[in-house]
Amino acid sequence: MAERRLTTIGFDADDTLWQNEQFFRMTQERFANLLADFAEPGPLSERLLAAERRNLGHYGFGIKGFVLSMIETAIEVTDARVPASVIRDLIEAGQDMLSHPIELLPQAREAVEALAGSHRLVLITKGDLLDQERKLAQSGLGELFSGVEIVSHKTPAVYAEVFVRTGDGPERAMMVGNSMKSDVLPALSVGSWGVHVPHDLTWELEHDAAPVGHARYREIEALGELTPLVEEIG
Repeated sequence: MAERRLTTIGFDADDTLWQNEQFFRMTQERFANLLADFAEPGPLSERLLAAERRNLGHYGFGIKGFVLSMIETAIEVTDARVPASVIRDLIEAGQDMLSHPIELLPQAREAVEALAGSHRLVLITKGDLLDQERKLAQSGLGELFSGVEIVSHKTPAVYAEVFVRTGDGPERAMMVGNSMKSDVLPALSVGSWGVHVPHDLTWELEHDAAPVGHARYREIEALGELTPLVEEIG
């Protein structure tokens, strides 16, 4: 039997295996309602996104950084007159997000189960450590993964190191995720396959142009298409 070209498959977690961004959008609507007397929703959203972008280097990705960026934006748009009750409500909104039950995306469980017997699966995700561990535990998928990597940033160096340590190197690995910027492009840059699974609510800061024509780039509409793709690659 010929040697497999692909032995290790990395999966993103948020908005690839389970819902995530929808809870950020719901909280952002709550944020807009709380500050309706001070700012219109459109400009407020732009100010919040700018704060999130500015704060990534300080807080990283995840709910805690999002809440701090909301509080910072609330202080800015109210000229430091934001009521303490609004700050309290924003903290409670973050706590609600941190306790929200996991909702697996369609075909996620089936795809992971189908590939776990034939390939080494690695969960590669970024965000708050405790929150990501909580979500993985609730998902019921944890035992199907050979490794779990919760990282600060998804860079080419991170993918190269993970795929060497957990598999047979990046050339025999694939990364599957909804973020072109974090999941697909950096994996392709180190010689892996990169599979984009679009999600309707992907965060603006995760957008990037598709590498159309790249030999190892693929796009599928849903995770149900992943197993046939892996079999095709061999």
